[in-house]
Amino acid sequence: MAATTRDEAPVAMEGDGLEVRVRELGGDLTVGFFRLPQGTDLTEALKGLPGDMCPCPHWGYLLKGRLLMRTADGEEVYEEGQAFYWGPGHVPVALADTEYVDFSPTAEFHRVVEHVTGGAG
Repeated sequence: MAATTRDEAPVAMEGDGLEVRVRELGGDLTVGFFRLPQGTDLTEALKGLPGDMCPCPHWGYLLKGRLLMRTADGEEVYEEGQAFYWGPGHVPVALADTEYVDFSPTAEFHRVVEHVTGGAG
């Protein structure tokens, strides 16, 4: 059994109001705690990944705000209070100050974080 809080999870990315904290929970699952200020658009950060989009699936819950998710099939808006599944091939854009928690396959999620933070080769 494993558990963590936002404060216990190490910071993986931060800057300009954006904060991403992650902790592996075991069973090949990682939890991410996200804070995206209004206007955050991850389009440029995801360039170079397959389809220039996040290739990792995520299951989670939007705690606060509104988030636009761009996909190859169009766009969808997610709002505070919604549980979600985002399949591979998405780009988030914060329409308001947004906070969410998501659960992702560890190896896939870490590849995305390495790419976004410049750690990928």
